[in-house]
Amino acid sequence: YFGEMEQMDASPYEWFGGFNSSLHIAVDDATGRITGAWFDREETLSGYYHIFHQILTRYGIPYSFFTDRRTVFVYKKKKAPDIGEDTCTQFAYACRQLGTKIEYSSVPQAKGRVERMFQTLQSRLPVELRLAGITEIEAANEFLDSYINEFNARFALPVNGIKSVFEKQPSEEKINLILSVLTQRTVDSGHCIQFQKKHYRMLDGKSRQVHYRKGTKVMVIQAYDGGLYCCVNDKDIYALEEIPVRAEKSKEFDIETGKKEPKKRYIPPMDHPWRS
Repeated sequence: YFGEMEQMDASPYEWFGGFNSSLHIAVDDATGRITGAWFDREETLSGYYHIFHQILTRYGIPYSFFTDRRTVFVYKKKKAPDIGEDTCTQFAYACRQLGTKIEYSSVPQAKGRVERMFQTLQSRLPVELRLAGITEIEAANEFLDSYINEFNARFALPVNGIKSVFEKQPSEEKINLILSVLTQRTVDSGHCIQFQKKHYRMLDGKSRQVHYRKGTKVMVIQAYDGGLYCCVNDKDIYALEEIPVRAEKSKEFDIETGKKEPKKRYIPPMDHPWRS
């Protein structure tokens, strides 16, 4: 069935520009159709999220993914007790939200469809990219869209005669929030949170700041489109607004005290233990 299993992997290779980059693809097991493709510098969660977004917007929700045991899909701490397959990563959590299964295998032969596809693309795609004068990742991803459509039209089985098990695609808003990166943070004494070296305050639907006690655990949601949100108590969601960096001095209230003398550099004496 079309959509029953999407084999997914990434291949580092000198695809264009004289440097290695990773091509992420998903291949439908029943039709051989490339359902998603994306370039990134390395094999990343962002690359697989872009593939997932392409599948959801073009076809719908797939029944399952078949991948390797990369930490993007499954993670287990070293020397941790065996707890089965319940270790949940960001990607696995997004799949769980949509009801898509993930199956794993460390054997390359088990993903024969996607492995053979990489062999074919490595002999064809670099030539096409070179003829198109592509040297940057942004331009390569734009080129991929039209190239994959032509590739599928020539080599993939037609989907009209095959039964599809893709479920109806979610709304764009739901996709944007599901394909997100979640990070736990703590509310500080100023009713704000710190994320990526910046401070943010939480705003409700009427753009009013909401206040929580210092130490309250919150979940920062970095959406697929880059928007930032915050979830408190697993139910209340707020927008995040960046707080401007405060100035060290106020022109109106701080008194000029003159220039501070630079500190003398400390040099250990000759009998200091560091010397020996």
